[in-house]
Amino acid sequence: MALAFAALSVPSFAQTSSGGFSLDEEHLYYGVRIGLNVSGISGDNIRKYPDSKAGMVFGGVIGLRLSNNSPVFLESGLYYSEKGGKKGKDKVSLNYLELPILIKYGFKVSEDISVIPFLGPYFSMAISGKVKEYNSETDTFDNHSSFDDGWYRHPDMGFKLGCGAEYSNLYLEMGYQFGIADISDNDSYSAHGHNFFLNFGVNF
Repeated sequence: MALAFAALSVPSFAQTSSGGFSLDEEHLYYGVRIGLNVSGISGDNIRKYPDSKAGMVFGGVIGLRLSNNSPVFLESGLYYSEKGGKKGKDKVSLNYLELPILIKYGFKVSEDISVIPFLGPYFSMAISGKVKEYNSETDTFDNHSSFDDGWYRHPDMGFKLGCGAEYSNLYLEMGYQFGIADISDNDSYSAHGHNFFLNFGVNF
């Protein structure tokens, strides 16, 4: 809210592009996104999977302009997001439905290009996941659900920050997510997700 209030006090950029339209004329946009996650899990050693795991992300967004005087937006949407982490040969996958609530502000850097930093919380619910643990005695992998007793919880939340760039209705963004919820299902150990992301999309 403080960020939004500060943005509202800044004079608007005439004809700043977002969603292929003028911010002086339009107040609502929709978009689709697809991209790459590079995630890990921090925490106590037994629930820590710090090595990077790649996954995909895709979803749809909707943005609403908050001010007639400044290009400040409230954006939300729904994503399918593959996260998790690795530790040696062991791997954890956590696949989420994710709802972000972001404040975005547009800066016009040329006639056709806008830069749009953003910040806000996200709320996630894991819908699937698997743990693969390497068994050195048999040289095989033991598989089980990521949500077995003592492993991980389904809900997660944290903050998302980054910056996007837009040319006409084409959109590219990159940023970082850090979880503040403890996703460990064992009271003796803690775990928090973190994730770098790169998304490409189109706004309408």
